[in-house]
Amino acid sequence: MEKDRIEMTQRERDVLKVMALVLDGKRTQVEAGRLLRLSVRQVRRIHRRLEKDSDRGVVHRLRGQPSNHRTDPVVRQQVVELYKVRYMGFGPTFASEKLAADGFAVSDETLRNWLLDAKIWQPKRQRDVHRQRRDRRECFGELVQADGSHHDWLEGRGPRMVLVVMIDDATSKVSARFYPGETTEAYMDLLGRYMRKHGRMVAMYVDRDSIFRAEKHDPYEESPGMTQFKRAMNELEIGLILAQSPQAKGRVERCHQTAQDRLVKELRLAGANNIDQANDVLEKVFLPWFNRRCTVKPASVNNAHRPLHQSMNLSAILSIQDKRKVTNDYTIRLNNMIYQILPPALPGLRGGCVTIEHRLDGSMHVRFKGQYLKYKLCGPSKASVALPPNPRSLSHGQTPADRNNNASRKKEGQADATAGPCAVRLTDGCSGRTPAVPCPSKCVKNHNRKLSWRPPAEHPWRKFKLKRQSKKPDISTLVK
Repeated sequence: MEKDRIEMTQRERDVLKVMALVLDGKRTQVEAGRLLRLSVRQVRRIHRRLEKDSDRGVVHRLRGQPSNHRTDPVVRQQVVELYKVRYMGFGPTFASEKLAADGFAVSDETLRNWLLDAKIWQPKRQRDVHRQRRDRRECFGELVQADGSHHDWLEGRGPRMVLVVMIDDATSKVSARFYPGETTEAYMDLLGRYMRKHGRMVAMYVDRDSIFRAEKHDPYEESPGMTQFKRAMNELEIGLILAQSPQAKGRVERCHQTAQDRLVKELRLAGANNIDQANDVLEKVFLPWFNRRCTVKPASVNNAHRPLHQSMNLSAILSIQDKRKVTNDYTIRLNNMIYQILPPALPGLRGGCVTIEHRLDGSMHVRFKGQYLKYKLCGPSKASVALPPNPRSLSHGQTPADRNNNASRKKEGQADATAGPCAVRLTDGCSGRTPAVPCPSKCVKNHNRKLSWRPPAEHPWRKFKLKRQSKKPDISTLVK
């Protein structure tokens, strides 16, 4: 059984599913190439390999081996160093001609990529190209547009909310739901509902909001960070396309116009005044009407949605994830709270990083190397550290009556007899950096101080000293 087992990636399983209909004659090679983003020649090659090697034909034959056409790293290093010394500032095309004369035959595009990797060459800005109307995609599930609509949907009868919409590009079929705000959790929740019903789409078309695109704060950083939604899309093998303008995703924008006209009136007739009632009207009245009257027939009858694989934990993928380091006592800190990880202690857990999943149902899970850990809440992190008291609140044993007497004496110009020392004062053996313990009073002796030793009065040393002061001793008597 182990010999018949074939290991495949998620991409290879998707290729096998698309090509299965090609082998049965239910899908053309041109359509398969568009869905797989491959040329027709590559689709024919995969088709021949599947006919010859069965399912093993989609597995790349060079897996785990270096490329047969890569340039020797030593030659690449020599070319880059020669460019720095002799041809600094030359364009890739001009520099490749000069390097060919020196005995290094390198194409201009290869040299350009090497210089970009070495951060020696900067790409030039391209001019704007002519834009034209984009045709619909041919298959259902090939492209889905998503956006949120901010509007006074309840017309002052209830709280403000946002309508998050997902519309298929080929059929204009809509999935939508009301949420308190246009957040990452809202898009994840709607995406989960969509995929549980239809499956994974090929790509999503969204705007350039911070939910989908991380802002680039460091000008020296090559690429901005990855958002939570982008990370979920990568784990689900779904492409994320960012629109350059609102007009680029015109179908979802026109859907917003229709909803702001008809859906508002439907909510008014139903008397909805909260988000739950609005979602009920949306699912029972508006969406059935829109998907019946405003949708179109796709150019192809095939469905481009891919099923969810068993290895894909949708609740874990569509969650807000954080990274935390495990301390030596197997605790983690999150939002000023301390969580204790319960046994067993896995190898590498202490000092390692765990992934904390904040799922949409409100639960929290801790994952370490694909295994979920048990934990318990210990309490706030501030409670574990003893904070120093406020110096102004130290009374030094004074009663309220003593404080009143001191205040009256100050008004009369008399000295404060019962006033204690100040709250913070440098003391012996203390650094003075913390007011946790007040300094002792001058009248109180410090018994912890180590005193120097002095001889008693009857010690011979003192007698010898007294003799020397009274009379000079005779040397002859000392010799005897």
